[in-house]
Amino acid sequence: MPQKFKNYINGRWENGVTTGASENPSDLSDVVGEYSRADIKQTQEAIRAAADARGAWGGSTPQRRADALDQIGSEIIARKDELGELLAREEGKTLPEAIGETVRAGNIFKFFAGESLRIGGERMASVRPGVDVEVSREPVGVVGIIAPWNFPFAIPAWKIAPALAYGNTVVFKPAELVTACAWALAEIISRAGLPAGVFNLVMGSGRQVGQALVDSAQVDAISFTGSVATGEQILKAAAARRAKVQLEMGGKNPLIVLNDADMEQAVECAVQGAYFSTGQRCTASSRF
Repeated sequence: MPQKFKNYINGRWENGVTTGASENPSDLSDVVGEYSRADIKQTQEAIRAAADARGAWGGSTPQRRADALDQIGSEIIARKDELGELLAREEGKTLPEAIGETVRAGNIFKFFAGESLRIGGERMASVRPGVDVEVSREPVGVVGIIAPWNFPFAIPAWKIAPALAYGNTVVFKPAELVTACAWALAEIISRAGLPAGVFNLVMGSGRQVGQALVDSAQVDAISFTGSVATGEQILKAAAARRAKVQLEMGGKNPLIVLNDADMEQAVECAVQGAYFSTGQRCTASSRF
């Protein structure tokens, strides 16, 4: 019986309107699990929950946020073999690489646990006597996170962890190819003592879940990693409503081999650069 993965909205695990299957790309008869697909309405519920929680979480102490992130990171690292096996089974990369990515994700959460205790400001001289000028940093608000399938633990970690560390709330949409990994990460986060609504997992299509995140006036910032075409659409929509947007899209990465190069080493670098992670890296070598 395949495991069932639900959406996490406002502190509750919820079924979606339809379901989809996550399959092992190395063995299509191996169903990793069945995940709940959310629709626009459920995505909007998650956004409202995040908006309602932003005040309390943004006003919480840095120590509270640090403790939560450290707990998340510690559990990910402690379960690296189990989570790495899940990653390899669902996404398709080799087991050593999958375990390495899992440890990296845990370290990201622990790094930002420390950073949340080092949030600084500035004090500057004023041209007016008796007037002090102070600059302090405030949370942005609700952050919509849209992540790809090629690094299902590491990329969500380096988006979710800093957002939470600096007092923002999160609505996370993973790629549908890696919903089991997304659910596993969300399940760990759900037990870290965050108030309801601070973190939400909404699984589903880009046309519904992703578009709802981009279009919502309650989403203050969008962080996206994926294709150039999709990123350009997100940029236009976010700019139209003056939302903050962060894009990490595909690149063309040249490998330059000079006449005096060690050819054996150059060949090794070319093969590894192009085909490591099955070539599914934004930094993969794509031309010579």
